[in-house]
Parts: sequence; structure tokens; C-alpha cells
Amino acid sequence: MSNAKERKHAKKMRNQPTNVTLSSGFVADRGVPHPGTSRQWQARVNPHSLPDPDVNEQSSSKVMFRKKGGWKAGPEGTSQEIPKYITASTFAQARAAEISAMLKAVTQKSSNSLVFQTLPRHMRRRAMSHNVKRLPRRLQEIAQKEAEKAVHQKKEHSKNKCHKARRCHMNRTLEFNRRQKKNIWLETHIWHAKRFHMIKKWGYCLGERPTVKSHRACYRAMTNRCLLQDLSYYCCLELKGKEEEILKALSGMCSIDTGLTFAAVHCLSGKRQGSLVLYRANKYPREMLGPVTFIWKSQRTTGDTSESRQLWIWLHPTLKQDILEEIKAVCQCVEPIKSVVCLTDPLLTPSQEKSQTELPDEKIGKKRKRKDDGENAKPIKKIIGDGTRDPNLPYSWISPATGIIISDLTMEMNRFRLIGPLSHSILTEAIKAASVHTVGEDTEATPHRWWIETCKNPDSVSLHYRQEAVFELLGGITSPAEIPAGTILGLTVGDPRINLPPKKSKALPNPEKCQDNEKVRQLLLEGVPVECTRSFIWNHDICKSVTENKISDQDLNRMRSELLVPGSQLILGPHESKIPILLIQQPGKVTGEDRLGWGSGWDVLLPKGWGMAFWIPFIYRGARVGGLKESAVHSQYKRSPSVPGDFPDCPAGMLFAEEQAKNLLEKYKRRPPAKRPNYVKLGTLAPFFCPWEQLTQDWELRGQAHEEPSVASSPNGKESDLRRSEMPCALIPKKTPQPSDEVGTSIDHPRKAEEVMDAGCQEPVGPESIRDQEASENHVAATGSQLCVLRSRKLLKQLSAWCGPSSEDSRAAWRAPGRAQQGLTREACLSILGHFPKALVWVSLSLLSKGSPEPHTMICIPAKEDFLQLRKDWYYCGPQESKHSDPFKSKILKQKEKKKREKRQKLRHTSSDGLAGEEPMAGQEALTLGLWSGPLPRVTLHCSRILLGFVTQGDFSMAVGCGEALGFVSLTGLLDMLSSQPAAQRGLVLLRPPASLQYRFARIAIEV
Repeated sequence: MSNAKERKHAKKMRNQPTNVTLSSGFVADRGVPHPGTSRQWQARVNPHSLPDPDVNEQSSSKVMFRKKGGWKAGPEGTSQEIPKYITASTFAQARAAEISAMLKAVTQKSSNSLVFQTLPRHMRRRAMSHNVKRLPRRLQEIAQKEAEKAVHQKKEHSKNKCHKARRCHMNRTLEFNRRQKKNIWLETHIWHAKRFHMIKKWGYCLGERPTVKSHRACYRAMTNRCLLQDLSYYCCLELKGKEEEILKALSGMCSIDTGLTFAAVHCLSGKRQGSLVLYRANKYPREMLGPVTFIWKSQRTTGDTSESRQLWIWLHPTLKQDILEEIKAVCQCVEPIKSVVCLTDPLLTPSQEKSQTELPDEKIGKKRKRKDDGENAKPIKKIIGDGTRDPNLPYSWISPATGIIISDLTMEMNRFRLIGPLSHSILTEAIKAASVHTVGEDTEATPHRWWIETCKNPDSVSLHYRQEAVFELLGGITSPAEIPAGTILGLTVGDPRINLPPKKSKALPNPEKCQDNEKVRQLLLEGVPVECTRSFIWNHDICKSVTENKISDQDLNRMRSELLVPGSQLILGPHESKIPILLIQQPGKVTGEDRLGWGSGWDVLLPKGWGMAFWIPFIYRGARVGGLKESAVHSQYKRSPSVPGDFPDCPAGMLFAEEQAKNLLEKYKRRPPAKRPNYVKLGTLAPFFCPWEQLTQDWELRGQAHEEPSVASSPNGKESDLRRSEMPCALIPKKTPQPSDEVGTSIDHPRKAEEVMDAGCQEPVGPESIRDQEASENHVAATGSQLCVLRSRKLLKQLSAWCGPSSEDSRAAWRAPGRAQQGLTREACLSILGHFPKALVWVSLSLLSKGSPEPHTMICIPAKEDFLQLRKDWYYCGPQESKHSDPFKSKILKQKEKKKREKRQKLRHTSSDGLAGEEPMAGQEALTLGLWSGPLPRVTLHCSRILLGFVTQGDFSMAVGCGEALGFVSLTGLLDMLSSQPAAQRGLVLLRPPASLQYRFARIAIEV
């Protein structure tokens, strides 16, 4: 018998009594018991009871056993003798011992399984685990005893709670406050968490994208209906002080070259919202901080510059710290206001929460009554804070010199954005203007004293009616794009939860609301009057009162249940909440010539605590909700840069690029080498980031390398012409002077362009040119060679005119002379490069044929043979890059072999020798198969086509029906390409994704 079978046999016999033994004759062949026989037991009898062996031998009979093939006489063909007589008492004792052993074996379990688990699988039922009557009758008694044990007893739960409520935390507010310790929740977080993929970003927990497939549905909502987004994570900085002091302090942080400033007339009056790009003080065009939007509070007395004004600056949370520190420096606000410190209640640990919520004297399962401690009771408040600042630090600073007060109002307001043509229809359906209190109404018990005092002033009531009339006119307008960009409307509205429809509906424009054509025409041309932009949301005390005196949903539902007619309108009268809001028009797409006004909508500013009260009514009127992904798609279709990824000259943009490259690299390394692209063989040096510094530096070196050959003369002049075609001498900013801007020549033919370039290569010598050259060199030395992005609107318009193809019958042919634009000459290029020697340009790209660009796609300059092939075949996709060799593959194999060798040596030698052998390996850099290791070579000349820039956003565009991309190109490279390309094909580039060898033609455009 084998060891396993012996253990099995011993397990069967471990509960048998000692006076019972198994007969050796009943062991089957080869030590295995026969399956068809039962065990034969031999009782121990006294020696005197044994019969005579002769008699037994004569009267013995063979014991027959049933085996395979029939009955046979005993095991192995042997026979055993059975005695003729036995002693009854002894035999009964032996049988009693056997019966007791059998009962003991049946009743005693040999495993930890329950009774119903011992049944065959075909007899088991799920209900047996909790219902004993589902078991066979013979096992019900045993199962009942098992169920009475304390281990299997069910925990008693409260009878007044459902299953979902029992799973919740004992104190939900405490639990939510604890979970917001690292990442702050928005007021709509619970709603988003049930329907969105959540992501922890920028100190907040935000909805990234819906869990349902809704990419096309969200695009249709932005185009034809309405898309709703929660932008409450945006930060707001408030500046209070004299108007002239604020403008004087902030004037150095912006430039009029980039567009409007804080002193714009329409913005300064409080009539419009403005947008601009902030820089460090007096550092333009370098050291950019980020884009912001701003709102001025309207003046009570126009023209008074000494009046105290309020300015709100809205910015992305990644830009907040840098911009706040710079504003504090220029405003000289270094003293924190000690009386205003944001201190939140300390978060309790789980053990402290348990000790507070435990009720030891009460039996679990009985309904508990809430104990009221009277005046000593402290209700647990929901945490309200900001994820981008330390709650123990002050959030308000004052300047003793200028009197300016800077306050951080982040998370003090909710900001919702509605995008699409139906956005103001949804607004007018979901929001109703607040009712004016009359003298006869009972207003003693109402907590809204501020609104009662406002209604006593006739001027305030008249203003409220005017705002209501303007707001009602919005319901009949087809699209928000028809209203002037950045229009602001202040309003005081009632509680939107009262007007909530019983089920979801779709709000549509109502043309009947636009019967007064004269008022509608005035609204579309001039916008909202200045006095109608006033709102009580600028008053912090009123906003605090509105937040604290909000009627809870529980009380509102209780009042609805007490109505005589269920479903009728709930009228609260003077007890209804009054909420001050601010409506801001978002212009949508404002650059370029196609799809102007696409993506326009409204922003709604609300006091904190009222987020969900407005969120649900917007959804019930037909708004579709989007997340961060939909925000990126919205900015991509508007062809505007997204924050912070499309700002490479900003500290937040650099940090974003580093984090993105780190995440993409980790994702790349998680895949096996055979299932990921080898970027070294594909000729992609930087698949996970864009080396902007090296790109602009390589173009500067390229200009310096072609400087001497372009100026040098040859006997036949062929060499210099060839060099000029590769790198025009107009793109050498250091040793060539800046000519005047008055020179302008339109390029209608390539030969004319070459003549202009040849004439321009001769450097004029004179006092004016020397003076201009010295001024240019001093400017470059002062500003340094730091990377920057070209944002001058004048220069961008000039580049936009040059990027289009020029021919006699095309629109671009008359664009330059008609708008007094310069021609593409050497002088014009030098004037641009003299001020921006190391700059990037924001461009949009549209593919000519199939293809879908992606981020980090390379933008390259086509060769002459590419243009020839495109002329022969207009459907020509583009050239292909030849495969590169991988110089790191052999190094990686050697590195692996060296590691194996050292591992073997480590096993042979002692531990000290092994540590000594690992020291030289610690200094070596770990190589990754498929990625370029070490410093990058010259990125512009690494492939067969010269690199011009990179794509930051790209995908198939449902708006135009082809692939579109947005990115940056080198200004020096762009001027070089435009100068060398034929006029009819000017602006064509090649795009190649990081994981592909195929180039595809695309047209470049600069939209201003």
C-alpha cells in the first residue's frame, strides 16, 4: 500500500475502537480494499470457546465474495472457517462496541464544513444556508444545532433602516469631511461620482468623463443643444482699492501688444468680461504666468477714478500660486489681515468618530432617538475649503502704501458653464426673477432682511425690473453668439427648486418673448446696459446670509407633502430664498473665418452652498453634463490653447509636461518589449514630451551654420544660391541689421522672391543701420534667449497672411495689400526675429487627406520632391520615413549579460565581494529598449524631413470632417519654410505620428 493510500486508510480508522481490527483477508489485491465488499470484523473471543480444529476443518465452509467476473471463494482464492457456535454475551458485547463506534463516527465531524456542505452537489440548494427545512429530514436536527451556535448567529440590525442605509457611515458628514482631507470635493461631487470617472487633480476630485459612451452626444450638445460643466474649481482673486492704484500696479503684468488690458473701456465700466495673458512685472514677452479672465464691479458714479473698486480675476488652479505671489509683489500687499483666517474644524480620526457615534446603553436594533443638548449642541458642518492652499494660512492681504486689499475667494462661489445654442433657453426656463416684497406682506419672521430693505428703495426695484426684462429677452434669441462677447448681466432670482418640473423636459427658444424688435436689436448691438450689470453677489455679507439661510431639501419636501393638491405649485411668499447671481456670456470661437461663434454659452456665478439647487434644474431642462475631457474637446474645436498643457513658456505648463511624460513612460514600460513600438527605429527622439528648448536652439544653430556660406561669393554663384534656398540669409538675426518696417513687397512668383532675397542679402552700411543693429542687440541681451511664445496680435496677423497660398485669383492675393500688410521679405523677417529670436508660434493644422493626428506628432517641412509628387497626384498621401538603426540594442543585451554574470559571481563569492561588485553598476543609467537614452542629438536633422514643431492637441474633428491638430512651431523655422516654398503651395507641412513612418500633408494656419 502506498503512502497516500495508507494515510487515507488511517484517516478512515482513526475513530474506530481499539477492540476492533480489520481482517487481513479483506484487503484487496495489491493492498487496496475491494469496492464491492464490506469490512469483516473479528471479535475477540475466549480461548475455551474455540472448537476443535479437526471438527472445524471438517465442517468448515468457504466464504464466498463477489468479485469482478463473478463470485469467488475468499480473497486471493483462499477460504476462511466460520465457527459452529459462539458465546452470545461476548458476541453482543463486540457488536455493541461496533455500533457505538459507528454512531460516534457518524455524529463526529471530521472537517469544518457545515451539514448542507456534506451533501452531494446535485442536492444542494442556496436556501439551505439559512433555512433548515430545505435540508433532508435526517440532517435537520444537526443543522439546527449548528445554527444555534454563536458563530453562525446573524448580527441584529436596526429595523428602521434599509440595506443601503445600513451600509452607510454612522455619521455621513464626518466621513465625507475625512475623505476630503487631501482632495477637496465640489458641491456636485456626489452627483458626479455616481455617473463619471473621477480623477484627483490640482487638489480637487473632478469628473473626467461620463461612464456612458457620450463623445458624439456631447459634441451634438455643444453644437445644437446645451452642455453643462462645473467650473467651481477655478480660483478667484479679489482686489479692492482705488481704481488708479490697481491699474498702476497691474499695468506692468500685461502688454497692449497681446490685446486688451485691465484698462479696457468696456471692461473697466463693468459691462464686459475681459481676458488677457499675465507676465511677470516688466518681463514681457518672457516669463509668462498664464491666461486669466477678469470682471470689474460696475461704478456707481461713472468717471470717478478715486472711488473704491472691486476686481475679480479668475484663473486655473495650476496658475494660482505664481500669479498670486506676483500680484502681491506688484501691489505691495505683504501684511496678512489677521482677523480673517481660514481655520477649518480638525478632522476626526475613525476611532474618535466611533466614540462619538457609539451608544453603549442602547440595544442595537431598537430605534434610537436623537438627543438634544440644547445650547451646547454643536452640529457637524460640512467642510468648506480650498485644495490649493493651506487652510491654516491667511487668505487676505493689505498694502499699507497703496491701500489695496487682495483676497482669495476660491471655493467661495460656484461657477457653472452652459455651452450651446439652447443655453439661455435653459436659463430662462430654470431660473425666475425674485418677487418683490410689498408693504402688506408679513416679513417679520423671514431671514432675508437684505432683500426686504432692497425692496424699500424705488431705484433698486426699478433696476430689478429692468434686469428681469433683459433676462426675459434672452429666451427668444437663437444663439448666445449673437450677443456681444463677454456681456455681463446681474440678477436676483428665486429658489429654482420650487419650479422644478415633475420629469425631464427640453427647453426651446420662444420667439414670442422677442416681440419688441427694437429692444432686441439694441441688446444684440450694444449688449446689456451698464446699470443692469450690478448684482448683490459682490457683497460678501449678503452671500453669507444667503448660504446660511438656505431652506434644506428635507424641509422643502415636507412642505410639498403638506399641499392640499399634490403636485401643485409651492408658494412660500416672503420666506422663499433670494439668490444673487451673475450671468457672463462666453463668446466661443472668435478666431479664424469658419464656424465663428461655435461653442458660445453662459457662465453662471452663484453663492456657495447653492450648487445642487441650480444643478438639478438645469439638467431637468435638457442640459447634458460633461467633464474635463469635454472641456479639452471644446477648446480643441475652438482652436484655442487649453490650460495648462498648451502654455510651454509657463511654469505650470512645464510641470504639466513633466508629469505627462512620466505617466506615458510608465505606461510604455508596463507593456512587454515585443508589444510596444521601438521609437528609436521609427526615428522618434521624444515620443512622450516636446523638447521646445532644443528645437528653438537647433534652429538658431542652423541659422548660424548657414550664415557664412550664404554671404560667401563663388565664381559662378551656384553655391551661394543653393545655400540661400536651404537657409535664407534673411533669417540671421545676430549679424544683420534691422531695416525699417516701411518696406513692403508682395511675392507673386518664386523668381521674384529669389530676387528679393538676393537683393536683401547685401548689408547696407550707414549710421541708421548701425544704430538699429545696436538697439536690437541690446534688446536681445536685455531680454535674454529664454523660450517664449509669440502673442503679439500685429505680428500674428502678419504671419497669418503669409501662411496662406498666394495666387492672382485667390483671396490671399489681395489680403496683404488690402489690409496694408507687409510682404514676405528679408526686412520683414529680420524685424520679427530681432525682437523674438527664440520664439514659438501657435498654429492650427488641417490634414488634406485621411489621417488622425495625435499629441506629440512631429510637424516637418516638405522637400522639393514631395511637392513634385503632390503636383502629379493630388491624392498622394505623403512620403515615408526609412527605418533607423537601433544603437542601444546591443548595449542593452550587453547590460543584461553583465547583470547575469555579476549575479553568478555574487553567488560564488561572499556578500562583501558581491556588494563591491555592484558599485560600478549603480552609476550606470538603465537603458530601455525602444527609447533614446542620454542627451538628444539635433532634433531638426534627425529624420529625412526637417523638424519644424510638435502637435499638442490632435484628433479627428467632427466639425470639419477631417483630422485637425493644434501645436507650436519655431518662428525661425516657419519664416525659413515660408521663404523657401513656392507661392502656390505656401503653408503646406508634413505630419508624422510618433509610432508611424508615414508622413501626411497638412495645411498650416495662424488664426487671430
